[in-house]
Amino acid sequence: MISFGPGGNSLSWGNRKFPKDLPSYLGELGLNGYEIECGRGVRISEAAVRELPKLSQEHGITITLHAPYFISLSSTEEATRLKSVDYILESARAAQSVGARKIVVHSGSCSKMTRAEALYLATDTLKRAQKTLDESGLSEIIICPETMGKINQLGTLEEVLELCKVDERFLPTVDFGHLNARTLGGIKDRADYAKMLDLIENELGHERLSNMHIHFSKIEYTNPGGEKRHLTFADKLFGPQYEGLIEEIHARDLTPSIICESDGTQAEDASEMKKYYESLGG
Repeated sequence: MISFGPGGNSLSWGNRKFPKDLPSYLGELGLNGYEIECGRGVRISEAAVRELPKLSQEHGITITLHAPYFISLSSTEEATRLKSVDYILESARAAQSVGARKIVVHSGSCSKMTRAEALYLATDTLKRAQKTLDESGLSEIIICPETMGKINQLGTLEEVLELCKVDERFLPTVDFGHLNARTLGGIKDRADYAKMLDLIENELGHERLSNMHIHFSKIEYTNPGGEKRHLTFADKLFGPQYEGLIEEIHARDLTPSIICESDGTQAEDASEMKKYYESLGG
């Protein structure tokens, strides 16, 4: 089942209580997905562990989890990469505790090496991470390497697809805002989305294309750096536009989990995308 939801809480969340008020809040916006943001560290409340699995099951909410930003799959320091394996394990345990299956993992940096060298190190780290999850009884948790927005980061679409070949269970997190930012506005129309979806299918197969994880937002970028900051759908200067992507997803009958990461309006903008998807008909 396709799902749409916010990454973390919009400003409109206000003083609501998590997770008790999540179903009603998402329901008001017609949403059925939610990503727990652990970017600054894995901290899950007792209430979330106690209540969220049942609430999400009862209300048909797909829960995903974003692992810490400080994970560094491609660090030249082995100790740092081993620590990243620990963070992935911690994220997987947290995901299992709240009824999530997908965990989003940043790909790494290329700042002091070639892209090929960074990809090699990241591949090795992910192999170790999956082995650790399997040995810890967490085989059902899906590692989802993410495309990145800064040009000096590992995380082009092609690089993420190579990382997903580490294990057939991996799914890509395709952040189209990041891809647009790192290509300095390279996503122009539906045809651009079609080419990317075709590439994913050719490299990973239709099932993994259909079940991939998606992040979407408009993102301000600079030349030559790439990503600068997340924006909202109200922005008229920076892209990408979501309509072409949603049209392709609908036409191909794909069932990804889609998370909006707009700055402060992520729930409202996710709702806009879902309404557009529904307007395309059955």
